[in-house]
Amino acid sequence: MSNELLIPMAAHVAWTALLYAVLTLMRAPKIWNIGKKEDGSNPWQSIEPKVSANLSNQFEWPLFFYAACLVVIAAPALYQPAFVLLAWIFIAGRVIHSAVQIFTTNIRLRGVVFTINFLAVLSMWCLLLSTVSGGAH
Repeated sequence: MSNELLIPMAAHVAWTALLYAVLTLMRAPKIWNIGKKEDGSNPWQSIEPKVSANLSNQFEWPLFFYAACLVVIAAPALYQPAFVLLAWIFIAGRVIHSAVQIFTTNIRLRGVVFTINFLAVLSMWCLLLSTVSGGAH
């Protein structure tokens, strides 16, 4: 059922909300003077920009994920079980991408993980277009 795509969509919304909460807590020492180190510095100042950048990433490529999911949900006849698998691959990739971007400086690994996300969504679109054109039933 095409409604199965709502769960991975909601999972991404939850992940993004969690990143917002983490970023808010990391900014608390600077903005609200809560949780500063004894010297007055923010204990999170080295990682906060990485969380902020990753949060921004949650509004870039995922746009195409949501668009594909919404098309399939709006037109259930287009549904293929592979959409759900690809959606979960995308969500797992987003979580892994966040961890790599926030906790490492390994650009190659980050690129590999992004490629997984990229290919999952691109595959969703290819499957969608194939289904619309009558190539998959």
